Amino acid sequence: MSEQSLRQEERPQHQAERPAHVDAGDAGYSKSLKARHVNMIAIGGAIGTGLFLGAGGRLKDAGPSLALAYAVCGVFAFLVVRALGELVLHRPSSGAFVSYAREFLGEKGAFAAGWMYFLNWATTGVADITAVATYTHYWGMFTEIPQWVIALIALAVVLTVNLISVKIFGELEFWFAIIKVGALVVFMAIGIFLLVTREQVAGTSTGPSLITDHGGVFPHGALPMLLVIQGVVFAYASVELVGVAAGETENPEKIMPKAINSIMWRVGLFYVGSVVLLSMLLPSGSYSGDESPFVTVLSKIGVPAAGGVMNLVVLTAAMSSLNSGLYSTGRILRSMAMSGSAPRFTGAMSRTHVPYGGILLTSSFCVLGVGLNYVVPDEAFEIVLNFAAIGILSTWAVIMLCHLLFWRRAQSGQVSRPGYRLPGSPYTEVVTLGFLASVLVLMWADGGPSRLTVMALPAILAALVIGWYASRGRVKDPS
Repeated sequence: MSEQSLRQEERPQHQAERPAHVDAGDAGYSKSLKARHVNMIAIGGAIGTGLFLGAGGRLKDAGPSLALAYAVCGVFAFLVVRALGELVLHRPSSGAFVSYAREFLGEKGAFAAGWMYFLNWATTGVADITAVATYTHYWGMFTEIPQWVIALIALAVVLTVNLISVKIFGELEFWFAIIKVGALVVFMAIGIFLLVTREQVAGTSTGPSLITDHGGVFPHGALPMLLVIQGVVFAYASVELVGVAAGETENPEKIMPKAINSIMWRVGLFYVGSVVLLSMLLPSGSYSGDESPFVTVLSKIGVPAAGGVMNLVVLTAAMSSLNSGLYSTGRILRSMAMSGSAPRFTGAMSRTHVPYGGILLTSSFCVLGVGLNYVVPDEAFEIVLNFAAIGILSTWAVIMLCHLLFWRRAQSGQVSRPGYRLPGSPYTEVVTLGFLASVLVLMWADGGPSRLTVMALPAILAALVIGWYASRGRVKDPS
């Protein structure tokens, strides 16, 4: 028996363990997601648009040091999802961290957490449809179609699919993830082959010399690497999705730990490994924010069709992210609606157990993104990326804060921690919260849209306060 277990047994039971919290927002869902769905949702959450589209511009700005940024942010992303995993095993809920915020922070905390998560995915959805339009313009036959038209079509297709049933969502995400992982594995195999055979790419010799001969790991200094961190955080925006899916999963106690633990090596292999490989295939200055770095490489090795295939894959990644965003916000908003913190219609559920009200609300917000693509097509992605980063930071902070309060209750004997735990508590939570705060500082230092986003924080907080006072009259305990 472990020392920690002995301490728990020896602790005076001065306070009885609290009864399990029950969230009415969890009622009505079908347990249709299987182990293979959840495992691939975890993979899909760790591999998204931020890698496929965003890595090109960041690689150009920060050089090979981008791999270090991905590694550091990946560690903290894993700690966040590990904390969420322990809370899930404490009590699986489709409301996920909003339900946990209600349990540990009260209704005010749940209100703020839920609407900041909505901001996260609503703006991420705009980024995703912008990415779809950008990818589609890669093919000449679509260049004459306005970017906003393509964005609207993409939103309509994903919305239709998402409204059918959770089982269809799970199947779609399963195959989306298969495509993403398969494409990355094939690309890495091609890249390794080029390195081993010393083949040239666009007349440039491949290998580690591309890094050493072009300024090393930090070709532009350490500052650019620090400044791209908020964009790197966006790349991991979907890791918490696996916690939302737990509420519609069979046997989460068995499935969730395996799915969450595998995220760490996926981050190391696909993010860090891909950036290192890309840095040894072309000089970092050869990449661009206007094109996926994988497309850049494959288009330059003399096989134009390869670039087209990879472009189709990254388009799939964007569609996958949009699909996930509609899924998760639908569940979160329903959990909030049951307590009165969200409009009543977002609590509506179809005969196929789909909370369509919340899905439609998120889709309506994404329509504003279609308008953004019409007004400023060249800046749409960067604008929404920064607002999504704010939503992600707040979501991760709420998860760690809830876990810290959960740990404190466990120490006082009010609750029991499951065997699957976040290591290093409470220091892990404090360090992670410090990291998230430092990202805000970096966003301010970056200037431009990032600084404007930080400056918008008082307005966002004011909107939350106004929203709370406007809705508190109908807020009730949903348990």
